[in-house]
Amino acid sequence: MGYETIRYDLADGIAVITLNRPEVMNALNTRMRAEIAEAVTSATGSARVIVLTGTGRAFCSGQDLTDRAGGEFDLEKTLAEEYEPMLRAILAAEVPVISAVNGAAAGAGANLALAADVVIAAESASFIQAFTRIGLIPDAGGTHVLPRAMGMARAMGAALFADKVTGRQAADWGMIWECVSDDAFEAHWRARAAHLAKGPTAAYARVKQALRASLANDMEAQLALEARLQGECGRTEDFREGVAAFLEKRPARFQGR
Repeated sequence: MGYETIRYDLADGIAVITLNRPEVMNALNTRMRAEIAEAVTSATGSARVIVLTGTGRAFCSGQDLTDRAGGEFDLEKTLAEEYEPMLRAILAAEVPVISAVNGAAAGAGANLALAADVVIAAESASFIQAFTRIGLIPDAGGTHVLPRAMGMARAMGAALFADKVTGRQAADWGMIWECVSDDAFEAHWRARAAHLAKGPTAAYARVKQALRASLANDMEAQLALEARLQGECGRTEDFREGVAAFLEKRPARFQGR
């Protein structure tokens, strides 16, 4: 696919997918959703870490409300056929996915950001569940992610009032991993991505699998899954290298999957 709405850069094992419709604050249209899904899927086969970020002053302002056929939205169809493949690609990625939230993330744009494994926000960033402002409910996975990320009380308030949650609030509430100053933001997320790109990617894939499964598993099922996945990790070259590096008191040189 030739990309028109995103930029895709791959270097040193890091695939950076930049939402690139700054004239509409990177609002999601049909083509952008397809391009994000395709780029994430492609990166999973070639990169060791994926970063989603935005160009301009926003990360993503959500659904492009001008992107409709026949004058009306078929929202159920759009979610099933366009949003779900994009979100599933992110969730299924076998490498870590970082959202580097550079500015406003509103509506589906906020929940796109929160679909990543790790969310790093600039201090000027914000998260807004803007749906009730136009008579809708949070979608793009928001009703699943929000209560788990910030607790039911805050999720309910954020969804009902559609108030802005600042990057700093989001970090303090445990909604995201961290918030950093605007001046340090890009250098910081790039350093975080570089750290993961040098890591044991086979283990990372199983960390993601285990933690996501824990949301539905009871303790017995989770213990069984942990044992199976740990057994798989224990048979990798990265485990052998990690142990050797520990014993030799040197940095590990992980090859990854």
